[in-house]
This record gives sequence, structure tokens and C-alpha cells, in this order.
Amino acid sequence: MRKMLQMTYDTLKIFILFTGCTILFYYGIMWINQEYENYHRYDEPQGTAVKVSTVVEEEYSWFDRLKFFYHYGE
Repeated sequence: MRKMLQMTYDTLKIFILFTGCTILFYYGIMWINQEYENYHRYDEPQGTAVKVSTVVEEEYSWFDRLKFFYHYGE
């Protein structure tokens, strides 16, 4: 009888520990998600930003675009 109670107690401790860690992980992920939701990465840059792309938009054939894709990994 004592061994059964000890086993039940140990199982309950592991269950509570697992549940606590799962809840802590869940709320940690929710907190990180909330932080990144408020991060506006597509806003207009501030200050003296310079446009990076120097590619002139021209009409290319599909083969030229495919070669460009494989060459530069666009």
C-alpha cells in the first residue's frame, strides 16, 4: 500500500512539473509573439536611407529570368 501511494505521489509531482513547464513555455512564446507583433519591420526607413536595388526594370524573357534566378539565387 505504501509503495502504491509513493508511486502515485511521484507521478503527481511529475505531472505538475510537466504542466507547469508547459504553461511557462506557452506564455513565453505568447510574450515573444506579442513583442514581434508590435515590431514594424516594413515601415519606411528613417534618416538618410539609400535604395539598395539598382536593377532597372526591363522586359526579360522567361529564360533570361530563369538564368538570373539560378545565377543570383533571387
